[in-house]
Amino acid sequence: MRPVSTILDDVLAGHRLTEEEAAVLMKVRGRDVFAIAAAADTLRERIAGDPITYVRNQNINVTNLCVNRCGFCGFSKKPGDEGVYNFGGEVVRAKAAQARERDVTEICTVSGLAPDFSAQSYIDIIGWIREGAPGVHIHASNPMEVAYAAEKSGISTEEVLRELQKAGLGTLCGTAAEILVDEVRQVICPGKIDTKTWIRIVKEAHALGIRSTATIMYGHIETVEDSVRHLAILREIQDETGGFTEFVPLSFIHMNTPIYRAGLARPGATGREDLLMYAVSRLFLDNIRNIQVSWVKLGVKFSQLMLLAGANDLGGTMFEESISKGAGARDTDYLDPGVMQRMAEDLGRPLLQRTTLYERV
Repeated sequence: MRPVSTILDDVLAGHRLTEEEAAVLMKVRGRDVFAIAAAADTLRERIAGDPITYVRNQNINVTNLCVNRCGFCGFSKKPGDEGVYNFGGEVVRAKAAQARERDVTEICTVSGLAPDFSAQSYIDIIGWIREGAPGVHIHASNPMEVAYAAEKSGISTEEVLRELQKAGLGTLCGTAAEILVDEVRQVICPGKIDTKTWIRIVKEAHALGIRSTATIMYGHIETVEDSVRHLAILREIQDETGGFTEFVPLSFIHMNTPIYRAGLARPGATGREDLLMYAVSRLFLDNIRNIQVSWVKLGVKFSQLMLLAGANDLGGTMFEESISKGAGARDTDYLDPGVMQRMAEDLGRPLLQRTTLYERV
């Protein structure tokens, strides 16, 4: 394999990384890690410019009841568990109205797969949000929820997407991807849809004009090769549809999760692995303009460093966050734009508020 410096020179000259080359970069140790980050920062500047962007958004988690028990999840509950909630229309409308009063432009909702949910349940949730916050962009559901709704209601996933879109869905969450390698999925989330189904539903959404985010959840049992295969799948989808708005690496929060407590998973990614995930993703995903750093997963200080390693977006204000918190993360509820401003100024770059579709506010 060619030296790291040669690979980086070639990428900056327009070469498209192969999976093998990306795996080499992901495995680098020592000071070459910083060379990879610098190359990614150069490419970020070319593709996305200097602005650091963010969206004023709020999460609404409607229920933590879930028929699945994913190994990486500390959020889900079963009927009878302590702390179970399943909000109805009145609460969801009130939360949406509160979000609108906070001048959010996006409301995001992903919840558990409640035993009694059907397609109509997800349609109702979007309707309640639209009633409580008319005009606010609704970023909701994910391919797993779409597949679950379709199965429970005896209709196709495309029909579910059409009905969600009709109800007011703006964009689809690209979560439930975890690692798009079925051997890994069988260990960490055996109850979830397989890779082929995830890809199909995302493509169906994009074909309907419903754009989505793209994510990866890393730092548990996956290999570098698994991560790179995942990135390759996303790049292939984007080549075909152009429907991804952004890529969001999600570092595994391990503390309260079954796979970590059972000794099956490592205790999350190291700092080196986090840095290389962001940097190599920027170098590999040449067709996705925006790479979002998850301050919920990494914390504010390390998130700022990711903005020097290929990332250009800080995600959202959140106002309410339950999933990472359930896994053991702290300080996940809210990031003040004033703090974001300080982070951006410290890097010598401007901070801009955006919409979900990356238009300037």
